[in-house]
Amino acid sequence: MTTSTRGADKVPAVLVLEDGRIFRGRAYGAVGETFGEAVFSTGMTGYQETLTDPSYHRQVVVMTAPHVGNTGVNDEDPESSRIWVSGYVVRDPARVSSNWRAQRSLDEELAAQGVVGISGVDTRALTRHLRESGAMRVGIFSGNALPDEGTMLAEVRQAPEMKGADLSAEVATKETYVVPAIGTKKFTVAAVDLGIKGMTPHRMAERGIEVHVLPATATVEDVYAVNPDGVFFSNGPGDPATADHPVSVMRAVLERRTPLFGICFGNQILGRALGFGTYKLKYGHRGINQPVQDRTTGKVEVTAHNHGFAVDAPLDKVSDTPFGRAEVSHVCLNDNVVEGLQLLDQPAFSVQYHPEAAAGPHDAAYLFDRFVSLMEAERA
Repeated sequence: MTTSTRGADKVPAVLVLEDGRIFRGRAYGAVGETFGEAVFSTGMTGYQETLTDPSYHRQVVVMTAPHVGNTGVNDEDPESSRIWVSGYVVRDPARVSSNWRAQRSLDEELAAQGVVGISGVDTRALTRHLRESGAMRVGIFSGNALPDEGTMLAEVRQAPEMKGADLSAEVATKETYVVPAIGTKKFTVAAVDLGIKGMTPHRMAERGIEVHVLPATATVEDVYAVNPDGVFFSNGPGDPATADHPVSVMRAVLERRTPLFGICFGNQILGRALGFGTYKLKYGHRGINQPVQDRTTGKVEVTAHNHGFAVDAPLDKVSDTPFGRAEVSHVCLNDNVVEGLQLLDQPAFSVQYHPEAAAGPHDAAYLFDRFVSLMEAERA
């Protein structure tokens, strides 16, 4: 990625997809070039949380909502210490941000962090194209001396693909840190960081859990060195088929029958640990308005998603695994994709979506209470 920032809104920009489709617009944020996987997010709010979600590492995010940047940027809402998206695509960026919490504009923040974006794009047409053709590699090029179309397309096609990408260690913490319980401490949880969002340990802390956040490279010995009442595996970027180390750690946790909870990438890790396969979705689920049914209760939840891979597990039967019986606990009502797994013979479950849900919705917050209940039952 190469960038500069001066006068970006007047600079021409070009978005080039690997199948040769081209969209033209204006630079938004930093000026330069960037590459990644083109994906779209259907959220109408929460753009700051989206940008700082480590699961978007090496992805160029297309916002389907036409107006982006209205509420500016603040220092309270980021989900991590930096913006992780490789590029950003919007239709009509706000000319002026207006919110009592805003500290600067979105385009200023993108420029300051070197994130190359493009505005003035027909994002509806782009999203329809990605739905029909699937997520694919993309490049954004901006500046007054743009390469010719053939050169840009060749550069896009040389960029690495998301399938086969092992990315969790690139975004995870390098050192263990502790998020203290809010109020009276009730439990200790070891959280394996595969790209964790800041709100996740906060949701656990609200329930009296002291969370020890460990690097993605943590060993089984590292996990149990904190004497955990439960173990958590976080969300994160990349292809779960490459995540052999987290899978081996999770299998060791399952062998010890410690209460276990996984979110997003953690759901895919549990799927692999149980012997199921994973596969890449055509265009993934990204946004804060995805309908999911909890099959254990029949309740339908509006949920927050960010995943391009899914677990290949049967929806119509209970499966036998090396760790006992397992079943699909949650399913997406749009396309029947597996959105949750649970073991029936020991305390372990996971969901593919994001119950911490910053910036909402909060329909799935009960899953943190379910984790607490597992630890309470184990202690009893």
